[in-house]
Amino acid sequence: MKKRSVFLIICLIVIADQLLKIYVKTHFYAGESHPVLGHWFQLYFIENEGMAYGWKFGGEFGKMALTLFRLAAVIFGVFYIKRIVEKKYNTGFIICVALIFAGALGNLIDSMFYGLIFENSSMDAMNIAHIFPAHGYAGFLHGNVVDMLYFPIIHTRFPSWFPIWGGQDFDFFSPIFNLADASISTGIIAIFIFQKRFFKSHASALEKKIETEAVVNDGIHVQ
Repeated sequence: MKKRSVFLIICLIVIADQLLKIYVKTHFYAGESHPVLGHWFQLYFIENEGMAYGWKFGGEFGKMALTLFRLAAVIFGVFYIKRIVEKKYNTGFIICVALIFAGALGNLIDSMFYGLIFENSSMDAMNIAHIFPAHGYAGFLHGNVVDMLYFPIIHTRFPSWFPIWGGQDFDFFSPIFNLADASISTGIIAIFIFQKRFFKSHASALEKKIETEAVVNDGIHVQ
């Protein structure tokens, strides 16, 4: 697989992710939702201070640490993708890594810059944020990640006799996420499912290369 193809995949995902986030951020107030496919699929705007799917991590210090971790992961990813492309790893594996990288980059952009370039989105005042205000809602590295994809496919209630959650409402799928999160999850799940195929093909190619080099070296010695 060529580097240009990997770059194109990453660019398409990041652009689509950012366009959707900017649209939601500048057209929805926090907590606003609109149905896309009835109750099953909604655009539901929330801002996430932590990791994917709403997981939080230790206040303001944790938020900065998470942003710096994302930055380090993206920098590492640049060199890792370059390496696996040059070593001709399985095409499917390279695409999966590109998906993970694109998702990490998409959320990193939010964390680094959204606090600077957007106003605050308020649920109480139903305030819709403007882009590029005189003052943003947070400093560099302290932006919130914009999430909006919500799939409450099943809405029910646990029976009263059910352990722990008896009588509580239950939604499947309840997390609200974005395209970057979906890209990361797709890449990780695909690697987990197809890991034998991905790494077996690379091992076979490596063995073939070693055998070819050995034959060439033997031919040189015979001469």
